[in-house]
Amino acid sequence: MAEAMARWANPSSPHAEGRAARAALEDARARIKTALSWPGELIFTSGASEAIALAIGPRAASAVQTSSVEHDAVLRLTKGARRLPVDANGRALLDNGADGLFVVQQANSETGVIQPLAALAAIIRPHGGLLFSDCAQSAGKIVLPDADMIAISAHKFGGPPGVGALLVRDFGVVQAIGGQEQGYRPGTENLPGAMAMAAALEEGCAWMAEAAGLRRSLDEGIESLGGITVARDADRIATIAGYRMPGMSARAQLIQFDMKGISVSAGSACSSGTLKASHVLTAMGWNEQAAGEVVRVSFGPQTNAGDIDRFLDAWTSIARKAAA
Repeated sequence: MAEAMARWANPSSPHAEGRAARAALEDARARIKTALSWPGELIFTSGASEAIALAIGPRAASAVQTSSVEHDAVLRLTKGARRLPVDANGRALLDNGADGLFVVQQANSETGVIQPLAALAAIIRPHGGLLFSDCAQSAGKIVLPDADMIAISAHKFGGPPGVGALLVRDFGVVQAIGGQEQGYRPGTENLPGAMAMAAALEEGCAWMAEAAGLRRSLDEGIESLGGITVARDADRIATIAGYRMPGMSARAQLIQFDMKGISVSAGSACSSGTLKASHVLTAMGWNEQAAGEVVRVSFGPQTNAGDIDRFLDAWTSIARKAAA
């Protein structure tokens, strides 16, 4: 990013500096596609939310179906669309396919549950439907699904905020709205962000195996203390977990964990400030009180065994107050 900022020029300009910037942008695009093993096209965006908006576009609600546990960025854009139910572990249920657009995330931002996208695609595609997957939480960490469109965000895998991409198999499934990115996205391209995004993906996530072990350790520790792991029997990504502390509201937990120097959230971090009942947990069958006692914990490359021990010590102290 620093390198790009030091020699930045508008990649759409025809002069020599602009052409050099264009070459660097296209190099970043190719590197990102290679790192993700993506054979299709890539449209740079300002992040996953913009990529989602671009993918859904002006489609009528009757032409869209989404899982009921999607991120708010999807639900806001698809009001009136059919919501696919989920089972008790938060996995989308679909018996019959149809044409139109199906929007199903790969990994949930609150529970970490990984959706059975291969099975869903096998139902959707024979009917001419398209599968769009929000992979903000999973890109660069696990293998991407076989989807027609995919949204990714750089800051979720170590890149900077403010840059992401929409991956598309065929430009024909996206509406061209004029401007840059071959006419599919207006605005000056964020070259520093794109180059940093490529570098972050190439750095890789070798730490994911360690994160999986740490999360298992935390699951077991919290359950031994009377806590509940959300969707404990589902396939979950190693970087996200949800835990319920019976008798203590998430609001109270956030304050007390924060006082102990531990940062957690209630539900998706993007909507945690509202502290409203999680639509993800209620869709999974949790009642409002139980859902209101769940906090989300994230694991990253800096997380270590000492952090798990410190979290369990804090949990024990806070849970005692709940039981008092």
